[in-house]
Amino acid sequence: MTMSAAPSLAVPPTFDLERVLASIDTMAAQRPVAAQIVSVANADEASAKELSRILASDVALAGRVMKLANSAFYGMRGRVTSLQFAVTVVGFATVRTMATVALTDLDDESRLPEDFWEVSTSLALAASTLAPRFAERPQDALCLGLLAQLGVALLHHNDPDGYAELWHDERSFAGRRAAEVQRYGISALRLTSVALEQWSFPPGMVLPLKQVDDAASFQGALLRAVFEIAGRLTDRDHEEIPIERVSCGQLRERDVLPVLDQVRVDAEELRRAMLG
Repeated sequence: MTMSAAPSLAVPPTFDLERVLASIDTMAAQRPVAAQIVSVANADEASAKELSRILASDVALAGRVMKLANSAFYGMRGRVTSLQFAVTVVGFATVRTMATVALTDLDDESRLPEDFWEVSTSLALAASTLAPRFAERPQDALCLGLLAQLGVALLHHNDPDGYAELWHDERSFAGRRAAEVQRYGISALRLTSVALEQWSFPPGMVLPLKQVDDAASFQGALLRAVFEIAGRLTDRDHEEIPIERVSCGQLRERDVLPVLDQVRVDAEELRRAMLG
């Protein structure tokens, strides 16, 4: 009897963008508090009191916000004792970002590629540190870095074995994006931008994701720079690209070393705060 060959991982699954985005709505039904925060935190009339009241209904998520507010990153270690104050310290955008992490299962490392959070915390901390050089707010840049790889998680959820292989084989971020487009017809960063647009995240968080591969685009310069820094931190075989080139001339190599050192110091604490 002739056995049929097992399907090759090289053959991509049928990728249905609408189905992937619809799956987030299913997740939302399972995490109603996180879903409500994602919706409410963007409203003009939202207040720290209202947001903390909603947040209190999800003990795990509330605990993460408290842990982050008391971290070294905000310089308030041990001094934030109420949830409402914690919301004020970290900011609405960060609370919304943390709710999005919970909503999309980014806090379940078993469903993510290896070193996902090592890369994500490196992106977030580097972006926050360098934000003023690009006329951006550090808190907004932190959120952009934390959510930049949302599309990676969605692709991995949709095609666990195939995406894990892609992640392992393509170590450079640019190489991964090219491989994602070839396999799925869309890059993970572009998928992130689509998801964030669907949830009405501000254009300032969406546009850099769309512009990151345009070397001449200043809007994508911060994100390009932090991907380069994350590569230097997380991939021992990373082939360095001059930071001046990826940052539209906003940074020099002498600017990078202090950022690398700061990320190494703060990354694990941020990871623990995000994952609980």
